[in-house]
Amino acid sequence: MPVYSLEIIVVALGLVMLLVDAFVNLTDKRSIAWIGMLGLLVVFGLLFMVETPENTDSVFWKFYAPDDSYALFFKGIAVLTTLVVLIMGANFSKVVVEQTAAAAKGAHPQAGLGEFFALPMFTCAGLMWMASANNLVSIFVALETVTISFYVLVAYLRRNVGSLEAGVKYLILGALSTGFLVYGFAWLFGITGSMELPVIAEKLSSPDVNATASLFAFALILVALAFKVGAAPFHLWIPDVYQGSPTPITAFLSVASKAAGFIIFLRLSAPFLASGSLVGKVTFVLTIIAILTLLIGNLAAMPQKNFKRLLAYSSIAHAGFLVMALASSPVKGTANALTPATVITFYLGAYLLMTLLAFLVMAVVRSSTTSEDLDSYKGLAKRSPFLAFAMLISMASLAGIPLTAGFFGKFFVFKLAAEAHQWLLLGAGILGAAAGFYYYLKIAASMFLSDSDSPESEPIAIDGITRFAMIILIVAIFAAGINPNLIIGLLT
Repeated sequence: MPVYSLEIIVVALGLVMLLVDAFVNLTDKRSIAWIGMLGLLVVFGLLFMVETPENTDSVFWKFYAPDDSYALFFKGIAVLTTLVVLIMGANFSKVVVEQTAAAAKGAHPQAGLGEFFALPMFTCAGLMWMASANNLVSIFVALETVTISFYVLVAYLRRNVGSLEAGVKYLILGALSTGFLVYGFAWLFGITGSMELPVIAEKLSSPDVNATASLFAFALILVALAFKVGAAPFHLWIPDVYQGSPTPITAFLSVASKAAGFIIFLRLSAPFLASGSLVGKVTFVLTIIAILTLLIGNLAAMPQKNFKRLLAYSSIAHAGFLVMALASSPVKGTANALTPATVITFYLGAYLLMTLLAFLVMAVVRSSTTSEDLDSYKGLAKRSPFLAFAMLISMASLAGIPLTAGFFGKFFVFKLAAEAHQWLLLGAGILGAAAGFYYYLKIAASMFLSDSDSPESEPIAIDGITRFAMIILIVAIFAAGINPNLIIGLLT
């Protein structure tokens, strides 16, 4: 089957979920989430069955990359993330119902819950389109499909002031970043006369290219992409938006949005990095942004008391490691050197596993408490040893402890920087990783070595599908931490 069928199936699945919500009399609308979960499992299986069409000379394929293993990998990230988000959403449904607008007289008591499960499907389709976008027009359309869906999802809790504030901030800053992106695309089109990335790369590699205009176009695009992936100094929206959003949507933003943003980052920066006249200045700018992002993200995370804000700054810090890989490149002639694209892809795959595990635990804990502060996790090992163990594995992997996927993610980034002789960048990365050990492992210490502040704390119940998802993620973290080729092999 052609690869674009996957996006068509996901969109159709979202429409089916909306139709079921509108026309089927359901006692519990969480069953709509089950439709999405089963459908996404099918789509994930179909990822391994797609075929490249024999004829890719039509205009369509100028907008869509047909045989890109990286694109398929990022589509898999989008599908798996959406699947876990639906699992979290089912656990989070009580909070969603309580904090959305009160149902009208005669309406279903869970009115609004169906849309909360269906909207991530359209976001997933947009993320999958982003992974295959091969033209400035298709990149923009796919990016806006994702962004507009997130505008709604971030502000979905209409009776929650924090959610509304997060939605407004995300809308305003997102629209501003879109303006920068379009202006940068306009300059790039004016310089190269094309919107196709292969042609743009060829034009920028020419010795006759206008370097000043090209760097200005790159600067405009960089502002927009740095906002999308949460790189400093365009990261200021992340803590407030992450804290105010519904927990499943925060996870969606943290993983899928960042992954799709980085594949666009890779595609758009590649022509500039391949240009002999531009690569030096582009690399210098990326190095500065990586150092700022690493230091700000890791150091700002240390004093945080709210778990969502801590993971928000953690997300910024990990964006720093990813930009660090982008700013590095293997020394020419080095045997079997890892490329920035491979390292970034592996890192995002590992980040998917460990971050979704943390958010799954957070969603379950949040359903039994009204607080998202770190104090809510004190004594968690006594209330739920399994949840505490799952969170411990997640934090260990995020910190980069050996035998976890996060260790190899950071190791490959450091190796890439060392091969490129980026010593200042390498030093900033080591400092950031050391700070990460403090704020990740203090959560583990709180869970196992502290007692809960609430004497009447009760055990936390975990439903079967959530427990199963956590076990799969834990096993995958250890598997990728022992044999990183399990992820890297998917790219070949």
